[in-house]
Amino acid sequence: MHIEGTTDARGLRVAVVVSRFNDFVTDRLLSGAKEALVAAGALPDAVDTVSVPGAYEVPQAARAAAATGAYDAVVCLGCLIRGETPHFEYISEAVAHGIMAASGATGVPMSFGVLTTNSAEQALERAVPGSANKGWEAAMAAVEMATLRRALGAGTVA
Repeated sequence: MHIEGTTDARGLRVAVVVSRFNDFVTDRLLSGAKEALVAAGALPDAVDTVSVPGAYEVPQAARAAAATGAYDAVVCLGCLIRGETPHFEYISEAVAHGIMAASGATGVPMSFGVLTTNSAEQALERAVPGSANKGWEAAMAAVEMATLRRALGAGTVA
């Protein structure tokens, strides 16, 4: 038997957690994610946006959203641009681990759409309109994992 998720978002409720820091990029990621979800069949009112100050706060908000039981998946969006200090490494590692831990603790699929780039130009290249947008990609990964979870019959955390 082969089990996999689909890209059909009909009937799914999705939270999109997005960082306001570097909003010149994250606003574009958010647009890409919402466009992808609607294109995949999600109703616009089945997609809620949760705004947080920065990428560091994304995992906590994602976990809180998932814990409500209202969402089939959570899309996590942010943008970290490398600077001259080690701050970038600390934050990017904490965010990645935090999202994975939140998903594991709640059993709700969470996708990683947090850019970690060396420059603003690289970030903007990943936030272009259409399916090449990393927000779009994160949204579709969340849909696939939510539908996979349903296919596996995973109604509760083990």
